[in-house]
Amino acid sequence: MREIKADLERWHAAGERVALATVVATRRSAPRPVGSKLGVSSGGELAGSVSGGCVENEVYGAAQEVLAGAPPRLLTYGISDDLALEVGLPCGGEIDVWVEAPPRETLERLAAAERDARLVVVSGPDAGEELDAPELAEELIRGGRSRLLELEGRTVFADVVAPPPRLLVFGAVDTAEALCRAAKGLGWTTIVADARGKFATEERIPSADELIVAWPDEVLARVAPDHATAVVVLTHDDRFDAPALAGALETEAFYVGALGSRRNQERRRERLLEAGVDEDQIDRIAGPSGLDIGASTPAETALSILAEILARRAGRSGGPLKEAGGRIHTDVA
Repeated sequence: MREIKADLERWHAAGERVALATVVATRRSAPRPVGSKLGVSSGGELAGSVSGGCVENEVYGAAQEVLAGAPPRLLTYGISDDLALEVGLPCGGEIDVWVEAPPRETLERLAAAERDARLVVVSGPDAGEELDAPELAEELIRGGRSRLLELEGRTVFADVVAPPPRLLVFGAVDTAEALCRAAKGLGWTTIVADARGKFATEERIPSADELIVAWPDEVLARVAPDHATAVVVLTHDDRFDAPALAGALETEAFYVGALGSRRNQERRRERLLEAGVDEDQIDRIAGPSGLDIGASTPAETALSILAEILARRAGRSGGPLKEAGGRIHTDVA
């Protein structure tokens, strides 16, 4: 939903109606994960994607029919289709796409859920309804996964609607700006913290959504990192590094990384042990942070770190896809 939110708001402001196509199921290899969306305006504009281009033209046509008054439709595309050469998936998988024209009020409820809370909502006739299944909702939210469910005698599509992941960076240095710039391109919320006010300025870090001038304990209390937050420490200063890492390890942050040489990582480990941090917790730290891609410049270093963050979030190793087994794409949005 985040990918097309701005377009939906623009279309609504212009008084246009909207059709929404959602990938509700995939089989075998699929180009986009469950939950991916394509928005189509009554004026003929498109936003988002359900297949990366393979079947968009066909889905666009169905969306226009729904906007013209046709009932919602469930479309299935795959290599076995009669029109496979024209609208099939060359990857050999199959996808089910639900096409509907939800009322504006429903889309506004979904946008509010994304902004204000982590909710699991139903797409289709009951769109906007919160699932009355707290444990299931928590499981879906933490996994970041949308999927079809059999619930109370009906088949529904549970769509995970939540605020974007957050990146909290300690240290307002040049790599912090490169990290924020790259993360914002993914739709993440970026926060940079530094106790040194002359470093944490909009001029130095223009890509940060929020700048905090405070010590690590104050920052962590204010930000409250959760399971959708990655924390990266770039300060190279024991006054900031140790408390930032120790505090981050006490949160639910799914990734805690620290820049620095291997020698510096060992020295930092000793300081954390002396501070009473459990060894198993210290092992959670990704340090030196990033994947081994030969990064040198701040932009390259940011790419390396962000790649490791994405791999950790998806439960992947971060190695070459050529050598990886299983599905290429992940369901984590």
